[in-house]
Amino acid sequence: MKLLRVGQKGNEKPAVLDKDGKIRDISSHISDLTPDNVNFETITNLQSADLSSLPELSSSERVGSCVAKPGKFVAIGLNYSDHAAETGAEVPSEPIMFMKATSCIAGPNDDVEIVSGSKKLDWEVELGIVIGRETKHISEDKAQDHILGYCLVNDVSEREWQIEKMGQWVKGKSHDTYGPVGPYLVTKDEISDINNLKMSLDVNGNRMQTGNTSTMIFNVNVIVSYVSKFMSLQPGDIITTGTPPGVGMGMKPQQFLKAGDKMKLSIENLGEQNSKVVAI
Repeated sequence: MKLLRVGQKGNEKPAVLDKDGKIRDISSHISDLTPDNVNFETITNLQSADLSSLPELSSSERVGSCVAKPGKFVAIGLNYSDHAAETGAEVPSEPIMFMKATSCIAGPNDDVEIVSGSKKLDWEVELGIVIGRETKHISEDKAQDHILGYCLVNDVSEREWQIEKMGQWVKGKSHDTYGPVGPYLVTKDEISDINNLKMSLDVNGNRMQTGNTSTMIFNVNVIVSYVSKFMSLQPGDIITTGTPPGVGMGMKPQQFLKAGDKMKLSIENLGEQNSKVVAI
C-alpha cells in the first residue's frame, strides 16, 4: 500500500493511493496516520478492506508528511562510502547516529525555510524506514519483523550550524521544515528489493545527486538492529538512512541553497518531492 495524508497543515486526512492512481480517503477506517495506527495490525486490516468505493480526494490538494507526529526522528550519517569520500570523512566502522527534532518534519512539497544569516543550507535525498512494532534489542535477522515500510526523506542540513557551531549535529538538522517526509509510506510488500532503489536530487533542474541504496554501507536491517540496542523504537518512528554523493558541501567549490531555489527528489517506488526554498 501507498499511504499518505492529504489536506492543509493540521487538517490532513489519511488516504491511500489505489491501483488506478486515485487518492482514496480512508478516514472512515482510521483517524490519521499517527503512531497509534502506523502498525502491522492496522495495515493488515486496510489491505483486506474494500477501498474502491471510498471517497476520492483531489490530487491537487497539499500532501502532508506520511506519518503524523512520530515519537522519534532518528538519522544515520555518512552511510554511503562515496558520500563519505566527497566530504573528506573516513568510512565509519559502525552506524553514526544523530537525531532530528520531530518539529522539523514537513510535507514533501512544502516550502523549506532559509533564515536570515544562514550561509550553508544543504540537501540530502535519503531512504526513510518507518517502524511498525515495538523494537528493542533485536538482531539483524529480526529487523524486517519490525519494519512497516519506507518513505522518501530530505535531510535538509545547515552545515555551518551542524559542523562549525559547538555541540552535536542535531543543531544543523532540526530547524522547522528541515525534514520533508513522503509523499507516501510504502509498505514493504510493494518493494521487491530495498537494497536496489535508484535515488536522485535536482536543484533548479540540475542533477546534483544520483545514487542507489545498493551502495549503503549499513543496510536497513543492520540499522534497525543497531539503533534498537541504544533506544527502544515505537510504531511510527522514522529512521532516515544517509545520503549518496552530490551534496553541496562536497562540491568544489561548495554550493548551497538560496531563497528561490527549487529541489526535486525521487526514490524509485517511493515517489517524488518538490519544494522551494523561501526566506523568513
